[in-house]
Amino acid sequence: MSKKISFNFIDVFCGAGGLSCGLEMNGHKCLLGIDANKHAIETFSANHKYANSYCGDVTKLTTKMLKELIDDQEIHVVVGGPPCQGFSTVGTGNPKDSRNTLFKEFVRIVKITKPLFVVVENVTGLLAKKNEKTLKAIFKEFSKLGYNMDAQVLSAHNYGVPEKRRRTILIGSRINNQILYPKKTHDVIMAKTFRNAVTIGDAFKDLHDKSGKFHNHDIELAQVKSKIDLKRLKRIPEGKGIRYERDEKAYLTPSLKLGVNWKEIRENRFRQTKYQRLDRSKPGPTIMTHRHSYFHPTENRYLTQREGAKIQSFPNDFIFKGPISSQWKQIGNAVPPLLGKAIADALEKMFQSFHSNKEKHQFKKESVQSKIDKIRKRAFLYKDKDSEASSS
Repeated sequence: MSKKISFNFIDVFCGAGGLSCGLEMNGHKCLLGIDANKHAIETFSANHKYANSYCGDVTKLTTKMLKELIDDQEIHVVVGGPPCQGFSTVGTGNPKDSRNTLFKEFVRIVKITKPLFVVVENVTGLLAKKNEKTLKAIFKEFSKLGYNMDAQVLSAHNYGVPEKRRRTILIGSRINNQILYPKKTHDVIMAKTFRNAVTIGDAFKDLHDKSGKFHNHDIELAQVKSKIDLKRLKRIPEGKGIRYERDEKAYLTPSLKLGVNWKEIRENRFRQTKYQRLDRSKPGPTIMTHRHSYFHPTENRYLTQREGAKIQSFPNDFIFKGPISSQWKQIGNAVPPLLGKAIADALEKMFQSFHSNKEKHQFKKESVQSKIDKIRKRAFLYKDKDSEASSS
């Protein structure tokens, strides 16, 4: 039996530490979390007790400081989720967004620590045509450092997460010819090969930690304060909401109508469904960065932070710090830990593949453009047509 692999890793732009949490589930050791948000770092530190943290401007993190924070230990993996506003398919999607330059800081940390693997998480919009220059720049930067890069869009529900969150995952290796991605284990389609996708109902069956305590789960704070909103919500069935005029007619009485001219609204529909109740029989849609996007399947209230975190597959003993608005931001921006765990599986397989193959690894020479064209053709592997699952 082969010895269990244990990687040392750094999480850059770590947020609350969802990706770190997933890697740690597989026995890997986070040495450092880096983020500018003080509440996110407070959460990270509370849940990654053996890791150091750096809270502040990453451009001011010197090489000397970095080496001191990791105690000059060998780093096997650098992971991170650089700010994604510049790539977002929901926002303005401005490829010139100054926050995109934070990729350079990620690259700088990789250059200093020389890990075997790099993992970058971002929104699906990163692979859009309008962001091609950004994607090329990322590939070229890592190529200069000797990394073989690939990109693929993964849907979290395929890895045991009760949520259809889709994200672009870039994986780079300086020891492998072939980049491996995790094989999906769950799906909503009944098939002998996969387990049934985890649903909202499955997730909400168990919200307490091993001692029976609930964390970040204040029902009182999840109440709907607006009387008219509450009246409307009471009329919405489980799994339904109002996006089209037909929904308004089906669920609301004349006195509760929203007062909108449906013919004047773009595409005659809301961009995001209003009063959307989750469905216990399905995985949830992408959890957003505020609590007002979705409502409890059967109770007339918003979700609690614990329920949002459970949909993201955070363990029940993972505690979020800071005010509620910050907790929701941390939850909505996080990489689902079980997706991180699946990525860790893929990294381990690549490491084992390298060690079982004694021949020298020489990467095939291929233009960045050719590689990106190939990636676009096969990056979106999911076959689900559910529009609710689009990434933010």
